[in-house]
Amino acid sequence: MTGKNNRVKSTNDLELKDRLVAINRVTKVTKGGRTFSFSAIVVVGNEDGIVGWGLGKASEVTAAIAKGVEAAKKNLIQVPVRKGTIPHEQLAKFGGALVFLKPASHGTGVKAGGAMRAVLESVGITDVLAKSKGSSNPHNLVKATMVALGELRDACTVAQNRGVSLEKVFKG
Repeated sequence: MTGKNNRVKSTNDLELKDRLVAINRVTKVTKGGRTFSFSAIVVVGNEDGIVGWGLGKASEVTAAIAKGVEAAKKNLIQVPVRKGTIPHEQLAKFGGALVFLKPASHGTGVKAGGAMRAVLESVGITDVLAKSKGSSNPHNLVKATMVALGELRDACTVAQNRGVSLEKVFKG
């Protein structure tokens, strides 16, 4: 249940901003010499609860970034952002990367490293404490962060799914 029900269907009315997370130069050695190509991890978001990531590969950096942006627009998810932070703590794992997200009070800022920071700022989170454990590979960090954000649920959704009132959710 990793974010299948919070997919964003239409992207044509959204103002998406893209952020480059990482570029990797790949060398293929053939009989005729070395061939260079580039892969780019890109995160797009509207800074209001919608975020997506994509991977683009091409022989030029700009083409790789453009392909990454197009791929990112195809897998957008909706994230519940409440008062600039996340609704609850979340732990997620992808590959060797393990990420931990914790809500923070107003004014804390985004306390997160490189790849996680790009994803969290693109979704519009302004106050969060985040820790990355395990692998620091940007591919797996971005994917683990997206899994964590996809598993977040706000109190209204939980109450609706359980068929109870909002007050009963907070009682326990």
